[in-house]
Amino acid sequence: MTAKIAVCLLVISCPVLAGGQSPSVSQNPLHRQYRPGETLAYQMHAVNESWEYTIRADGTVTQDASGKFTEEYQWSKMQSGGQPIPLRADMAEFRQRITLDPNTIPAPPDLTKVDPKLIGPITDFMTFYADLWLANKLGQLKKAGDHFYFHNPMPASSWADGTRVILGQSAIDFDMTLKSADAAAGTAVLQVKHVPPEKTAVKLPAEWMQTPVSALPNNWVGVTKQTDGSYVAAVGQETFDVLMTVSLADGKILSATINNLVKTVERTCKDEALAQCDRAKPHMILRKIEIELVK
Repeated sequence: MTAKIAVCLLVISCPVLAGGQSPSVSQNPLHRQYRPGETLAYQMHAVNESWEYTIRADGTVTQDASGKFTEEYQWSKMQSGGQPIPLRADMAEFRQRITLDPNTIPAPPDLTKVDPKLIGPITDFMTFYADLWLANKLGQLKKAGDHFYFHNPMPASSWADGTRVILGQSAIDFDMTLKSADAAAGTAVLQVKHVPPEKTAVKLPAEWMQTPVSALPNNWVGVTKQTDGSYVAAVGQETFDVLMTVSLADGKILSATINNLVKTVERTCKDEALAQCDRAKPHMILRKIEIELVK
């Protein structure tokens, strides 16, 4: 499974985002208008190669003493093939904290403390919020057709849990377009293409990983430790497109999709240095994630 920490969490120190006022509501059709105590629920449907599942996220809007807003979500009702998938008992107390408030810096969750089955839903959900948060923070998309390319200057994002996934990194830039802003329908459509940067920031621990699998440098790497002590290592190029429909009334995400393609070569290795490996095999990872606001 491929999953990622939403990369907006890495632009905190980027000069283009530092300081200044957030775009005003009138200037920004994607602005999120929060109400403390507001409740939201999303249904997620995901296809990750051969695995398909659904899960629900129930959230509440909170506001701290300084006026900054956060949404806190509890995950439940995970199913696959019509059968319930139990989550660890402590996940009933876990809350994922995310935000669309441009004045609030999003904080990454500690994935070492969550049920591994939730890593995909948590990080994919954050990707939706990260893209919309970044669009709000940049304030460059004000009318239909507006386009903005943002080069992410920060290190690669990680989804490694330190136990099974030893190394998991990707590095992407953002290609954003406000596809539409329909006052009659009360919706805006935002497209964010996540594309490989010209120079990768991912850690490539073995020499054989340096060879690009496509035209641009490799921007995705994953190393997983197997139960027999071997390592499955893959490297390649990742792209994914996010399309989301946003309410013009209050900036809530109404629905959204991620179409994710990772083109890799994969090798099984005897050693952690990834030097004693079998022949490289091509491996294509295809994922699609959908969320919809539950009415």
